[in-house]
Amino acid sequence: MYIEELQLRNYRNYQGLEATFENKVNVILGENAQGKTNVMESIYVLAMAKSHRTSNDKDLIRWDEEYAKIEGRIKKNNGSLPMQLVISKKGKKAKVNHLEQRKLSQYVGNMNVVMFAPEDLNLVKGSPQVRRRFVDMEIGQVSAIYLHDMGQYNKILQQRNHYLKQLQIKKTSDHTMLDILTEQFIQAAARIIVKRFEFLHLLEQWALPIHHGISRGFEDLKIVYKPSADVSEDDDLSKMIAVYEEKFAKIKTREIDRGTTMFGPHRDDLQFFVNGRDVQTFGSQGQQRTTALSVKLAEIELINSEIGEYPILLLDDVLSELDDYRQSHLLNTIQGKVQTFVTTTSVDGIDHQTLREAATYNVKIGEMSRIQ
Repeated sequence: MYIEELQLRNYRNYQGLEATFENKVNVILGENAQGKTNVMESIYVLAMAKSHRTSNDKDLIRWDEEYAKIEGRIKKNNGSLPMQLVISKKGKKAKVNHLEQRKLSQYVGNMNVVMFAPEDLNLVKGSPQVRRRFVDMEIGQVSAIYLHDMGQYNKILQQRNHYLKQLQIKKTSDHTMLDILTEQFIQAAARIIVKRFEFLHLLEQWALPIHHGISRGFEDLKIVYKPSADVSEDDDLSKMIAVYEEKFAKIKTREIDRGTTMFGPHRDDLQFFVNGRDVQTFGSQGQQRTTALSVKLAEIELINSEIGEYPILLLDDVLSELDDYRQSHLLNTIQGKVQTFVTTTSVDGIDHQTLREAATYNVKIGEMSRIQ
């Protein structure tokens, strides 16, 4: 899979952009604050219908404009696929093959991307929220059902928290509605956790040999899902539901006192272990970076194994964050296999065949031109 055409209208600092790309490495050069990352972000947004940099869609619309539009032509095994996303103050409209998609969960997954930016090095040492977002975004790319379940879950969670607040401040004393919301919450939560366990098991299978290779055979990686309730990978759906029902019955009074939902996928986490030691707590910076890189490269292989095509790889200013050895390992892995976009201020000092053969573009004040 690769993107062969990209058009932007009123996106960030781009009034208009039309670009064609090759199915190889595409390097986007430019000084800081010129719009390199905006091009990269637009490709990500076209695929995922949301940004990796902001949760406020209005930030994506050029100053004083009413809307932003991203269009792309994606080349896949079964032909060419036009995609379009229009972002306005009223919301988003998405089209695939010129047909408007009623739900964004039907839109996401038509184009697959893996983003690796400096903030992704926080995957290991950052907050649980960073890791949960990573898991949800990646599963969502290969499972429309998971996206739907997450949407339902978040809606129920919001309603349940609102009702708990009402009970907390004594605006109501009727527990019937809370019991109904709890039952709905448990059903959605269990489905999400089953899928997360499955995904992380597959991710670990791909990441382990990659990590072993980057560490020159000295390190073994293990990925462990840490649910906030006492459930495990061996539990089936009905067992998980039973565990949750028991848990919520026990903490009902505490939740009302606090006015919030205390357990569930929104409070879960994952841990990375190298040679049996928690990398977040005990790993060196090098081990943390190797772990993040291994996980990102594993994502590429996992998506390929699930959909039969390699995703598009977006490397946003990340090469400068990696040492020569990890740079080489990354570039060797993608060479001739994955359409890749690299943003950087300079390729000086990166001596690799992949970059010498890359298509190169220059960005200056919201204008992009091809230079090689």
